[in-house]
Amino acid sequence: MPHVLVAGPASWNTLVDVDALPEPHPHTVMARGHRDGLGGTSAGKALTLARLGVPVTLRTALGDDDGADRIAAALAHPGLTLTAARTPGPSERHLNLMTPDGGRLSIYLDLPPDPGPPPPAVLELAASADVVVADLAGHVRDALPALRAVASEVWCDVHDHDGVADFHRPFVDAADVLVVSADRLPDPRAYLAERVAAGARWAVCTAGARGAVALGRDEGWVEVPAVADVTVVDTNGAGDAFVAGMLRGRLDGLPLATCLRLGAAAGALAVASPDLVADVDLDQVRRLAGIV
Repeated sequence: MPHVLVAGPASWNTLVDVDALPEPHPHTVMARGHRDGLGGTSAGKALTLARLGVPVTLRTALGDDDGADRIAAALAHPGLTLTAARTPGPSERHLNLMTPDGGRLSIYLDLPPDPGPPPPAVLELAASADVVVADLAGHVRDALPALRAVASEVWCDVHDHDGVADFHRPFVDAADVLVVSADRLPDPRAYLAERVAAGARWAVCTAGARGAVALGRDEGWVEVPAVADVTVVDTNGAGDAFVAGMLRGRLDGLPLATCLRLGAAAGALAVASPDLVADVDLDQVRRLAGIV
């Protein structure tokens, strides 16, 4: 089975359900509920891939606190190898305010210590992996040239990039497969076309309930709808699940359109779950995607 290396954030989060995101003036609101759980875009991708049957290694940054223990315990899966040197300081932690319609305000409470350059063992993994997923984090940004130099295929999820922000640019430029959200893009198709013209194999834009659109170097334009009749419980992790489902299809050698349907199915299962990573399996995702 192909192997994937995922590099980027893992966190321990507190999620608070509210009726609406706060207005910019002092006031008091009552929470509809709250909970603690695993967070971090790379943790979400890695654990979803493992549950979809893909052997995966997660390279992340952790502190030496209780949060690191909770993160490691939440990531425990026989198909997932966690590679994280614990250095003095706090692990990454967020406070997420969540609304019933999927709105989110994420407040960074702590950032982890910088783990430094990837050690030789991680670069060896990057060279042998079928795909390296490089997620938005400062230490991954610094390591991108070394990862790009040895990886056979790099995937980057740049979330709500607006096409302008400088921090995202090295990820955008490094990606063989680029995934972006439509949230802040004035012209998603122009953005995707620019990336494929610059050398990307696939460029994909997700748009939540409106589905996803992609441009393939060989396939041209492809669109897929979102999965219908999904009860939204929590939108955290939906984009990460989409990438993981799509990547599983890519590893199976499936066409771009089928990969997008697998991504949409995995994303739908994620929003129907209160957890960052839904308790999914490959057969379930394939059925929801209409793949027999």
